[in-house]
Formats: sequence, C-alpha cells, structure tokens
Amino acid sequence: VQLQASGGGSVQPGGSLRLSCAASGFIFSINAMRWYRQPPGKQRELVATITSSGSTIYADSVKGRFTISRDNAKKTVYLQMNSLKPEDTAVYYCNTRPNEVRPRTDFWGQGTLVTVSS
Repeated sequence: VQLQASGGGSVQPGGSLRLSCAASGFIFSINAMRWYRQPPGKQRELVATITSSGSTIYADSVKGRFTISRDNAKKTVYLQMNSLKPEDTAVYYCNTRPNEVRPRTDFWGQGTLVTVSS
C-alpha cells in the first residue's frame, strides 16, 4: 500500500488549496479514505472521511469550508480547502485502513505541509 500526498503550500487567510493523495497497492474503490492533520506541537486529528459509497464526514472545525472527494478511476482522494484560517496550518496526511489487509493496518501518506499566514 502506498499513499502519495501533494498540493500543500503557503496561502494567505481566506485562500484556497487542493490536496491530492494518489493511492496504490490496494482496492481503492471499496475502501474509505481519510485526511488527518497535525498542527505544530499538537496531536494528529481527523479532518474528513469519505466512504466507498461517497458519504462524507467532517470535523466540526472544517465543516462548510473543506470538501473531501474521490476519483476511483484515478485512485485519488482530494481535499479542497477554502476560506483557510491560520489555525488550519498543519501537516496533512491521507490515510486508509484497507478492508482486505489482515491484520487491519493503518497506512499513511508522507504528509504535505499547509501554512496559512499573512
């Protein structure tokens, strides 16, 4: 299983970024995908989840601003981030726990840094 995240960068408050995570090595279409983030000096937190059927769940802190989506043909999950705030500054990680892998294991991308600052 490999997850390759990209799309991070520096942006001013109110700006937008789109993160991408290209997946391989497992059956992408049948597995949920997640984005986590880890702000400086803080613990990693779950930001958004998209199920195999396309249902989405968001942390309260990003509801209405972030959108998670997936393209099964490209085996890629996205995180569209709008109206960014300084508190969104973090390293963002994509994650999956494939149903077909035993024992159940969390796999992580390498992380991509998002910095929101004026």
